[in-house]
Order: sequence, then C-alpha cells, then structure tokens
Amino acid sequence: MRMLHTMLRVGDLQRSIDFYTQVLGMQLLRQKDYPDGRFTLAFVGYGAESEHTVLELTHNWDTTHYDLGDGYGHIALEVDDVYRAAEEIRQRGGKILREAGPMNAGTTIIAFVADPDGYPIELIGKK
Repeated sequence: MRMLHTMLRVGDLQRSIDFYTQVLGMQLLRQKDYPDGRFTLAFVGYGAESEHTVLELTHNWDTTHYDLGDGYGHIALEVDDVYRAAEEIRQRGGKILREAGPMNAGTTIIAFVADPDGYPIELIGKK
C-alpha cells in the first residue's frame, strides 16, 4: 500500500491552482470536469502521481466557500530552509500564519502558511 493523495474542497479552483503552482511551486498534473456531477478535480504535486503523494483539489461548481471545521489539522511540506521558504512564499503573495522558528517545546524549525481557502500548510525544515 501507499498513500495516493489528500483531497481539499476549494471555493475557486483557478485561485487554488495558482496558489499551489505559483506560490508553492507544485505542478498541475491533471484536471477534469465532471458536468453531470457539477464538479472539477485538479491534481497538483511535486512529481508524477506514480511516485509521489499529491493533492486533489475538488471544486463543486455551486459552492464558493467551505467552513474548515475543527477536526482538520494541516498539510506538511518539507523544505531545505524554512526561513527562506517562508520569505519566498510571502514575496509571491502567500499568507504567513506563523513565522519561521523553533516549534513549541522542540528544536525543529517550522512555519505555517495558509492557502486561499484558509487551509494551513506547515513548512518543516529538512532533518
């Protein structure tokens, strides 16, 4: 077994694709409309789905906003340098939720950013 993808419901598909590709540097791997179901799926990631876990962005055509709920945590991305990555994301228009620095009660360097729908994304420094 292996993990294939994580699905996020998004209110504006193009805005989310732009964020994940232009701000976080992912690639749009595939996208398909399902007119009978009134939704579109777009898959983004850092490499081919055959070798990497990716994000599935689901856009239900009649929904422009979702409540995140209190059960959702975050997506985590490993980066070489958390300070540099956070600053580059800020420069590309990304929203920083928590500045880069040591995690609470630990030494691992982390930061948090938000995607356009408010989903938190943790940046974790390579160990």
